[in-house]
Amino acid sequence: MDAQALAAIFTLIFFAIKSYEMMVGDKKLEIMPLLRPFGLVMVIVWWGTFTRVLAYPTDIVAAKTEALFDHGQIEVNNLRMERAKLMLDVANQLMTVQAETEVAEKEADTWIGEAWNTVTSTVKDGFSSVWNSVVEMRNRMQINLQLLASSILETLAVWILRICVYIIFIIQVIYSTILIILGPFSVAASILPAFRDSFGTWIARFISVNLYSGIAYLVMHIASLFQQYAMEAEITRYKQLLEDSGGNMMEKLGWFAGNGLLSFGIVIVTFLIGGLTMLTVPSISTWIISTSGISSAASTMGRGASNLGRNVRRLVTKL
Repeated sequence: MDAQALAAIFTLIFFAIKSYEMMVGDKKLEIMPLLRPFGLVMVIVWWGTFTRVLAYPTDIVAAKTEALFDHGQIEVNNLRMERAKLMLDVANQLMTVQAETEVAEKEADTWIGEAWNTVTSTVKDGFSSVWNSVVEMRNRMQINLQLLASSILETLAVWILRICVYIIFIIQVIYSTILIILGPFSVAASILPAFRDSFGTWIARFISVNLYSGIAYLVMHIASLFQQYAMEAEITRYKQLLEDSGGNMMEKLGWFAGNGLLSFGIVIVTFLIGGLTMLTVPSISTWIISTSGISSAASTMGRGASNLGRNVRRLVTKL
């Protein structure tokens, strides 16, 4: 209603300017320019319908890319489950192998070897089974720590990706809401010749912001393809670790255990790359619909968030 009142005032001013130009002889009577204010007023009156029509093509793009992402995400989830099972199998195999090697090392000692020859075979087997269980329990704690560290790093990478996705969709909601609420004032201002381009600029920004969803789902789909490749690569390597065809499984598992993590890190890197790529969605949107202000506003929000994070860290350090 405020925009409609403002549009009525600007229409009177526009007609006064055009009338004066014709009175002094600078311009001739032209009908079409005089109809423009009435068309803009109709846009303000039917603002809800106008915004829904304007957002309809971008909603179609978002629906198509979302379906594409959902289809690929099914494969990613299946690969994640298979990879997690193989990680657990490798961890269990590491526990068993380390227990066996430590028992063998103990048996190779001189004092154990001498005492070992004096006992019966039954006692020997019983002691080995008990000692294997004890050593395996200790190694299980060590392997569990490695598995926990791998899980923590992967969870952090996933949450970084999710936070970046949430940031993009939150930015879209905030920007689109502001554009819809304050958009009628841009339409009203465009009645005046001095602000003639404000309506066109608003349309470009509105379409650009509404493209965030479609572009974000497309970026996530491409990131999921990288994740599929990374998971398939790691699954192949886990299977190679569990294979004992060449008799060097213990050597491979020992090298892998010395890595400190029960992960090759490829999947973690793809999660981080996907999260960083999500932050480029506003810039990609401006490539499709050229406009100013959207990318700069997003970068300003990013700088504000980083400054807030630094202030929080300083406060925590002082405390």
